[in-house]
Amino acid sequence: MAKGENGQADAGNRAPLSAAEVGALAHLYRGEVYRSVMWRTRLDITTNWAVVTLGVALSISYSSPEASPLPLILVGILIIFFLMLEARRYRFYNVFRARARWLEKHFYAPMLHDGDLHLEENWQKVLAQDYNRPDYHINLLQSIGRRIKRNYLWVLLIQSLAYAGKIAVHPRPIVSFDQALERAEIGPLPGSVVIAAGVLYVVSWSCIAIWSSLYDQQGLGIRPPAAGRKPKTLADSAAAQAAGQSHRR
Repeated sequence: MAKGENGQADAGNRAPLSAAEVGALAHLYRGEVYRSVMWRTRLDITTNWAVVTLGVALSISYSSPEASPLPLILVGILIIFFLMLEARRYRFYNVFRARARWLEKHFYAPMLHDGDLHLEENWQKVLAQDYNRPDYHINLLQSIGRRIKRNYLWVLLIQSLAYAGKIAVHPRPIVSFDQALERAEIGPLPGSVVIAAGVLYVVSWSCIAIWSSLYDQQGLGIRPPAAGRKPKTLADSAAAQAAGQSHRR
């Protein structure tokens, strides 16, 4: 197959990329990297909010032996709110990051390797389709699982351990499990219900994180492109890659 003036193969009726088009793609890549960096910063902000609010709750509950452990429970509502907000932001971030990575893999890497952009592989059409019909590449539950796995699982564990430590040592060390249940009581709610709800709280989020990890590593629920067929969208490409390797942030 003949190559154009920029060294790339002519893909059917697609003319070789001109110098102006190559420059436009370079600016497009810079824009996608900038947007991904901005949304990554937003992810870090919500994580910082969750850590700060947990720190405030710890300071209040451990300020004195007589202080109530209730703030450590109520802060869980804020942590969930920040988690949902961050998961939504991650879905946007994932789109911009995927586009930048696609350009790195199919535009810059071939250009640096042999000067052939391999337009016959139609990678440019996949990118064009993603711009024509933009959509999220992952669902909300998978996004929640990734954020828990990367950050929030540790926040939830610290919250749970801090609450258990507060019950166990303040105002005096417990001598029996019944005493712990008595200290865990919140108004009309018995201690057994409160502790059971806390265990369910941690286990449920942990299960979502584990499911998301398996989803990324083994492609559970993903229908990757059939063998020999090129992906039609960036989401298809991401699905094919996720089926064989763990997703990294």
